[in-house]
Amino acid sequence: MLRIAAAAAHFTRDLAFDLERIGVIIAHAREAGVGMLVLPDGALGGYVTDLRPTDADEVDLPPALEPNGDEVRSVIDLAAEMVVCLGYCEAGPDGERYNAAVALCGDGILGRHRKVHHPAGVASLFTAGRGFAAFDTPVGRLGMLIDHDKTFPEAARSLAMDGATIVGCLSAWPTSLTNRAPRMAQDRQARLFDLYDQSRAAENQVLLASANQSGRSGALHFLGRAKVVGPGGEILARTWSKGGLAVAEVDPCAMVDAARAVLHHLDERRPAAYRC
Repeated sequence: MLRIAAAAAHFTRDLAFDLERIGVIIAHAREAGVGMLVLPDGALGGYVTDLRPTDADEVDLPPALEPNGDEVRSVIDLAAEMVVCLGYCEAGPDGERYNAAVALCGDGILGRHRKVHHPAGVASLFTAGRGFAAFDTPVGRLGMLIDHDKTFPEAARSLAMDGATIVGCLSAWPTSLTNRAPRMAQDRQARLFDLYDQSRAAENQVLLASANQSGRSGALHFLGRAKVVGPGGEILARTWSKGGLAVAEVDPCAMVDAARAVLHHLDERRPAAYRC
C-alpha cells in the first residue's frame, strides 16, 4: 500500500521561506507515512500575481531558477525516501522562462514537465512546453500536469497512454476573475477545478493527486482544494480552502486494474473516428 498526499499551501517570492515551508510539509507528510507528495505550482518562488497584466514589462514574475540549481537540490535532500513533485519557474538556456514541474526523491531527479497550455493573459510570459511523458518512479509510473494543462483531456490521456497509473496535478488555480462568488465553495472556478480533477481521473482510470496554492497573491485568490482522486473519479481525500494535506492510502496497480477490469477506456478507444 502507498500513502499519497496532495498539499494546499501558500508560497511566495521569498525562496528561503518557501524552502522552510516545503520542509515543514514534507515533515508532516513523513509523520503521516506518505510515500508520494504533490506540492503546488510555484512552490519555489510563487506564481504570477495577475492573469490579466496590463503591461507585460511590469509583471511581477517569479524568479527563474536553474533546473539543477541549489533550490531544487535542497528539496532533494529534504525528500530523502519520499517522491515529491513541485512546481517552479525554470530558467531556459537562452533566457526563456518555463512554468515547470519536477519529480524527485533523495536519489535525484525522476522526471520533469514544462507546462504546455498557458491561459491567454500569461501566454506571452512563458515558453510553452512541447509534450507530455510519463516516467518510472519508486511508487509507480507517474506523469505530471500543471494548472491549465488539466483543462485539456488530451494532456492526461497522453500520460495514461504512456503508461502512467498516477498523475500529479500541480496548480496555482485562483477563483474567478470575472464573476467571483461571495463564498469560495460557490465559485465557478472551484466547481471546474474539482470537475477537471475527477474527469481526468475517471476517463483515464488513473489515480490523480491534485495540489494547489492557497491564500492570496496580488490580484489572485487561490482556491486550495487539494485532493486525491481514485480511478473511478471518486474523491478519496481532500482539503478545502485553507492549507493542509489530503492523504489517501491506495494500492495504485490494484485500483487501476480493478477499474479497467470490465471497461478499459484506453483499449476501447477508436482513434480513426476522432478528428483531433
